[in-house]
Parts: sequence; C-alpha cells; structure tokens
Amino acid sequence: MTTPIRVYVNERPVEVPPGSDVLGAVRASEPALAAALAEGAAYVTDGRGIVLDPHAPLAAGSILRVVRPARARVPAGGGAAERDGGPGLGRDEIARLPKVDLHVHLDGSLRPETMLDLARRSGVRLPAAEPETLRRYMVASDARDLEDYLRRFELTTALLRTPEAIERVAYEMVEDAARDNVRYLEVRYCPLLSRGDGLSLDEVTAAELRGLARGERDFGVVARAIHCSLRHLPPERSEEIARTAVAWRDRGVVGFDLAGAEAGRPAAPHRRAFEIAAEGGLGITVHAGEAAGADSIAEAIGVCGARRIGHGTRLYEDPALREVVRERGILLEVNLTSNVQTRVVPEVARHPARGYLEAGLAVSLSSDNWLISGTTTTQEYWLAHRALGFTRADLERTVLDGIRAAFLPEAERRALLARVRAELAEAS
Repeated sequence: MTTPIRVYVNERPVEVPPGSDVLGAVRASEPALAAALAEGAAYVTDGRGIVLDPHAPLAAGSILRVVRPARARVPAGGGAAERDGGPGLGRDEIARLPKVDLHVHLDGSLRPETMLDLARRSGVRLPAAEPETLRRYMVASDARDLEDYLRRFELTTALLRTPEAIERVAYEMVEDAARDNVRYLEVRYCPLLSRGDGLSLDEVTAAELRGLARGERDFGVVARAIHCSLRHLPPERSEEIARTAVAWRDRGVVGFDLAGAEAGRPAAPHRRAFEIAAEGGLGITVHAGEAAGADSIAEAIGVCGARRIGHGTRLYEDPALREVVRERGILLEVNLTSNVQTRVVPEVARHPARGYLEAGLAVSLSSDNWLISGTTTTQEYWLAHRALGFTRADLERTVLDGIRAAFLPEAERRALLARVRAELAEAS
C-alpha cells in the first residue's frame, strides 16, 4: 500500500497520494476552491508567495495558499496592491496567446531528463537520479539572494561542455517555447562557461546557433542568441565575448549583455566590450536593478548604452531616471518569479511591474530560467494577470512592446509584429 504524503492547504494538513499535483491537493482540502482554481478564478502560491502551476507535482510538507483575488493594481514603488474587481482570464486562454520571451538563459532552462542523460554521458554527478526529484532540487525557491540563486548554475554549466550538449539544449528550448506559444525567443548565454574542455568561443557559438536554427525550422519559433559576459570576469574576457558576438551577428547572435552577481560589481569596467558590441551592430541589454539599485540602471544606460534593461525592478527608487527610461523607450525585461526567488520583491503581488506599465514604460514579460525558477513563459503571463491584475489588453501590450524592442533587423521585426498583431486580433 502506498503511504500518503502530508501537505498543507491554507494551513490545514491534507493527506494525498504521492505524485499528487497542486490542484489535487486543493481538491482534497476544499472542493469549492479547487473548482475556482480550475476555472482560473483563483491561484495558488507556495510559502514564499511564488505562484504555482495547478498541475505542478507536490513533495511532502508543501505549503499551499489559495487566493481568490480581484484584479490587483500595484503602485510604481511597490507596496500593497489596490484591488479593482472584474472577471479574470482563464489560464488556458493565456496559454493560447502568442508571446515573446526576450530574457531566458540557456544554462538555466535545461530539461531535467536532458540533465540526467548528459550527466551519464559525461560522468557528472547530480544530486538526484530521477527527473522529478531533480526538477524540485533545481528550483531555487530557497535562495537567500541573487548570488545564492546563481549557485544552481554550477550544475547546469558542467553539462554544457560539448557541442552536442549545447546544440541539444538550444534545440529543446525552441521546442519548449513552441509548446508555450512563444513566437519570438532570445536565448542568452555566456559562451565562456563552456570552454572548460577546450572548446573555443566560436565552437560554442556555432553549436548554440545550430540548435536554435534547427528548432526554428522544426517548430516555427523565431529564435536568436544574446551573448553574455559576467560582471566578475576581467574586462578583457568581456571584450573577447563581444568580438565573438559581432563576428556571428549575421548568423543568429543579435545582442550583448552583462549578467552575473550585480551587487558590488559595477558595469563600468566592461565599457569597451559594450562599445565593441554596439559598433558591430548588436543590440545592448544589461542585467541591472536586481541585486543593486537604480544607480546600476543609470550606469547600464549611461555607460553601457543599454536599449533594454534586464529586470530593472528597482527603477522605482529614482523617479527622474524612470522618466528618462520612459522618454527613451528603454524596455524593461520583467521576470516576476525569479525576482521573488532572489528576494528583490517579497511576493509577486508587490512587484512594481504594474506601476511601470501604468506609468507608460515599455514592459515585456520574460521567464529568466525555466528550470531554476520552475516557470514557463505562460506562467509568467498568467501570474502577471492573477497577482498583478494585467488585463488581456495589458498582456497584448507587453507582447507587442517586446517585439518592438526585439534585437532583429527592421524588416524582420516589422514582419513579426504584423504576424502577431493579426494573431491577437483573430483571437479577440
């Protein structure tokens, strides 16, 4: 006989069979709430306030909180949500929307099954031997801050040391994006992380682009690459990555980025790398305003020439800078789930993204890391709706804002914009 596991729904202990999902646990506790959840009239968070997929499997001891909100409006500086009632969108409706994802990391989005296979081939030891157990381990819901969140990447980058592994993961990302109705995908990666077994930056880049191109042919998702450097690297390494990115500009690399642990590591030493990238025709985006404040965003714009900001969560700290961002049309690549996990915001409902949208800023919803944040692009759109009150029109606006800011040649961007506008009009 299978021993049931105990979970907690709205602080009430519930016994459910092993392998039960969120919806099943809620149904076992309160059937009426389960019906509301299935209809999209409620959502569930874990003990940290992170919104959960109703079909996510549960481990013993899981804490679930079922919320039946009216739509939420959050002021630009964060703080308590203001509620305004109205009907919600169903999760299936949001899943069917055409989407873009401008900010998702290759090394943060491996499938657990792929990790296990690559580990067997390479001799890397992983902390679990079963996909679902590994999936739960890799989600950084227990991170103390951004640097703690980033430690999970040590496992994934150890598996990305051959061209075959890199190409496979890139290809599978496009396949997973297609299932999520993503029409345009920009995948970012620091190619230097795959040089441990002697690969050159060109070999890493070629493998990633083969995977993205093959995925685009097979699944119809327009997929491009952004090369990242990392804040802790010597500036000359950033310049090397930027030169490689420019060399591959006409073959699928469209942008240059600076990522990694932000606090105490300014972007200014990497200025020359951004100049190389911009002179070579690449789009510029910078991780900023996540683990450091608005000054980091100002540096990304003034020193690095950023046309987009990765995260930008703490922009509210400087209203004058927020106005500069609005006037210049600098897009914020918003990542709701990971911002909770890195403790930039205490819960999704207090994320400032809603305020940025209402202030007229360009905003695009992104997923950051499918594996390490335990999310999907659809999940990010859905929780923006359920926890922050984004309407159907708001979600469509973020999609179109994302396409307008895509690092594509103008003709390709216009064609993609027309295609997605037509899809949105047909679905209305």
